[in-house]
Amino acid sequence: MNEHRASSCFETGAVSHAGRVRSHNEDNLVVRPENGLWAVADGMGGHQNGAMASATVAASLSAIGAAGSAAELLDRLERGVVEANAELRRKIREHDGATMGATLAVLLAHQRHFACVWCGDSRVYLVRSGQITQVTRDHTEAQDMIERGLLTVEEARTWPRRHVITRAIGVHDRPELDIDHGELEGGDVFVLCSDGLTDHVRDEEILRAVVSSGAQAACDALLALTLERGATDNVTVIVVRYHHDGGSEKTRWVPNMRRRRSDAP
Repeated sequence: MNEHRASSCFETGAVSHAGRVRSHNEDNLVVRPENGLWAVADGMGGHQNGAMASATVAASLSAIGAAGSAAELLDRLERGVVEANAELRRKIREHDGATMGATLAVLLAHQRHFACVWCGDSRVYLVRSGQITQVTRDHTEAQDMIERGLLTVEEARTWPRRHVITRAIGVHDRPELDIDHGELEGGDVFVLCSDGLTDHVRDEEILRAVVSSGAQAACDALLALTLERGATDNVTVIVVRYHHDGGSEKTRWVPNMRRRRSDAP
């Protein structure tokens, strides 16, 4: 795949900020449009450990080069996550079992196809035809309670344990990843973010920001809105807008791909 042609199909904006309460930024991001890869990692485990965890994940994904096929790109991503997870497990042992991990939200794009891969409560949204859809499902106790009918969405926004996550990179010996995928359409906009954004900004406000502005302007507007509302956590936003160039080339992900757990060696 021609890397210049691939990257020219995407307009990307990105911003990351410590917020108004935290003194350190434990978020990290990866922006590699030339390789069809964008990612947000949100660290957990306190200032130093959280920052180390998300940086470890981001560094592993940043090393992923251009792939010749969708299957190869996905395989490289899974291997990168497995390597980052193993590195974090090693660091946890070195620090006497200290809490350390990171959530992860990834967008992959190859030719006319996309895939979203995630672990934890960092999110990916898709804005298409004037509507916004949360592609990812939060791996949190709150989301589990919502699906069991024990909490409403509104109640979950203020539930005391709303930030307790059920999955993260580095927490277990093998990382668990979920994936969703589809065909790209001209004008599609993806928003990747840490929960520092969605704690303060609702889905319809994200929609308004991305449909009225370019990618970087939308990121800046969403950050400004979060800061205006207190920004109690680190906030990271990536906006990726797809501009269809008229080509008809399409590709498909491996149909029997592992969807719940990465089993790469």
